[in-house]
Amino acid sequence: MAQQKWSQDVTENSDAMDLEEGVFAKDDAHDIALSLKRSAEKSNRRKSDPYRSAMSMLTFYINRGGSNLPAERRKILEEAKDELRKVYGRD
Repeated sequence: MAQQKWSQDVTENSDAMDLEEGVFAKDDAHDIALSLKRSAEKSNRRKSDPYRSAMSMLTFYINRGGSNLPAERRKILEEAKDELRKVYGRD
């Protein structure tokens, strides 16, 4: 059996919340933020408050992509952080 990447193992077996399929492929930062918010608020697997869980998952994905993440995708995901702050009233 092939060895799993550590990030895949974290995503599948940790207390990370369940995400909408394709959330990080969306082209609109606001849509990404709203999807993460919905996932965080309905998740039974998270250990912290919904805002922190959503932001942590977004940051995890950005960091996991590292230098392989295209600049335009990184820009959208970084904008999603700002949008997430707004939808939680933390701007």
